[in-house]
Amino acid sequence: MKKQVQLYKNKAESVMRKHPWVFSGAIDLASEDLQDGDVVEVLDSKANFLAVGHFQNATIAVRILSFDNKAIDANFFQKKIENAVQLRRNLNLFRPDNSIMRLIHGEGDGLPGLIVDYYNKVAVIQCHSVGMYRAVEHIAQALHSVLKEEVIAIYNKSSDTLAHKDQMEIKDGYLLGNCPTPHVALENGVKFNIDWINGQKTGFFIDQRENRALLGKYAKGKKVLNTFCYSGGFSLTALKNGASLVHSLDSSAKAIQLTDDNIALNQFESHQSIVADAVEYIKNLPEQYDVIVLDPPAFAKHRDKRHKAIQGYKRLNANALRQIKPGGFLFTFSCSQVIDKYLFTNTVIAAAIEVGRNVRIVEQLHQPADHPISAYHPEGEYLKGLVVYVD
Repeated sequence: MKKQVQLYKNKAESVMRKHPWVFSGAIDLASEDLQDGDVVEVLDSKANFLAVGHFQNATIAVRILSFDNKAIDANFFQKKIENAVQLRRNLNLFRPDNSIMRLIHGEGDGLPGLIVDYYNKVAVIQCHSVGMYRAVEHIAQALHSVLKEEVIAIYNKSSDTLAHKDQMEIKDGYLLGNCPTPHVALENGVKFNIDWINGQKTGFFIDQRENRALLGKYAKGKKVLNTFCYSGGFSLTALKNGASLVHSLDSSAKAIQLTDDNIALNQFESHQSIVADAVEYIKNLPEQYDVIVLDPPAFAKHRDKRHKAIQGYKRLNANALRQIKPGGFLFTFSCSQVIDKYLFTNTVIAAAIEVGRNVRIVEQLHQPADHPISAYHPEGEYLKGLVVYVD
């Protein structure tokens, strides 16, 4: 017998609008033997079929995989992954000068709970739900089938994202092949050392690719400060495009070593690394810059932290705006999902008013096309940014 959850009356509307989440508070009845990762049918209050998805004993109780009553099997994953990879081909991301991209972006590709990143013939899987972790063999088989000779190794890195599921033994490791790290891959002609085993996330922050490329257009002949630099993505793109000098700043000595290694890999010069807390360092910069990049980690991951996060973004941006050269450009970002683009923009404007600088917004930035947003899941838009011209 198929496992099921049945929703309270008036709780089916969002599912009927194809929103991919069912929250625990919407569930009236459920099969008695439900386990994390089980495939369940979602029924309305009158027991009519609505969708099928992965169950998890959490706030998001069901992540919907299909609004048709189809089997969630190897063929299902094959077709979904074929569709996702074809989008990246249509976006022309598989190029001689580019071998870094996101292949699967959760809800945006109809596979909530699954992230797959691609680094020069290596696919790195990260599961954010137990259901996806239990399906990881199907996922790996489909990736191998679709990518063929374009993949030499597939690595599962889910222990961090599923660490709270202590009833399961979560193991990272290769599902196909093997590849030593760091592994060199290209982003728009810039070489990066990628380490999916020891690095943050899956080894790199792919979602800033197009924004890094945009920085290149502003960098020629400019003095650039890249804060929260991690492995130096913005720094390397600025140098490739003719920046006169780039300073990379991060509180982590390990991150600065990654940046220095990438600078050496590309044989770039005119660069200096700084190990310091960016929030503190930027209060009193020892020199002025033509371009400052503010790309901090998420200041708020939950709504109850939103006010504190807004104040943090305001202080950080105010300190940068107060000290940047007249005629300078501020690239400023937020990846906090609970702070939308309108609130972030207003926060940056408030910072400019506070320090008495006249500013103009010349670019509005967001996540790239290989991080697609489902039309039925606006929460998938998490990265927002501005390029601000400072008089």
